[in-house]
Amino acid sequence: MSSLKVKLGLLAAGLMLSGCMQGAHYEATNAQAFKPHDKELLAKIRYTNVPVAEPFRRAIVDYHRKEAPGSILVDSDNHYLYYVLDNGKAIRYGITVGEEAMAWSGVAKVGAMTEWPAWHPTKGEIERLGVPTYVPPGPDNPMGSRAMYLYSNGKDTLFRIHGTNQPEYIGASISSGCIRMTNEDAIDLYNRVKVGAPVVVLEPHKGDSPYTPQMALQGGGNLAMQ
Repeated sequence: MSSLKVKLGLLAAGLMLSGCMQGAHYEATNAQAFKPHDKELLAKIRYTNVPVAEPFRRAIVDYHRKEAPGSILVDSDNHYLYYVLDNGKAIRYGITVGEEAMAWSGVAKVGAMTEWPAWHPTKGEIERLGVPTYVPPGPDNPMGSRAMYLYSNGKDTLFRIHGTNQPEYIGASISSGCIRMTNEDAIDLYNRVKVGAPVVVLEPHKGDSPYTPQMALQGGGNLAMQ
């Protein structure tokens, strides 16, 4: 998919969704909460830190599903990640997700977490993208500022929730399957989530946004996490 097509798609999505965001309480990034190392590396970025389209900005929203507080719900169809709070609320983050053929869905848990991770591309990524076998941590690393590694049945799924050096694609489906957030949002989520937290990734075409709640009240809390 060309960059122009992706950007036009994001603009169209923003226009369609903007009328549905009335109940969202948007949260500005608090840079004062960043660690000195975060500030140092974020000051060295060479990508253009473009603003995220309004529908995909971090916000506190009503949450109608049944996942327990501290859980993560990923709605790939609508390009949202929810961190579940108490009292029927959640923090909603805009994300980049994988193209459908590369997407993963199911129930996992956060098995490990890393600040400013190195990138060890899979064999498929090396062959498909022509990338090196190892990229060191830093502002130019595609993994960005934080990584949360998803485990299922005691094994690494090889899918991650992580930062990105391509914030212009938040709201698009272009990644190799991992869930990307802005580096600032990745830091925010990392500071909230705990190792062992449940992660529910909805199947394609099973999106559950507030304005298409086809799975409302079914919840994911009754799914057995291995």
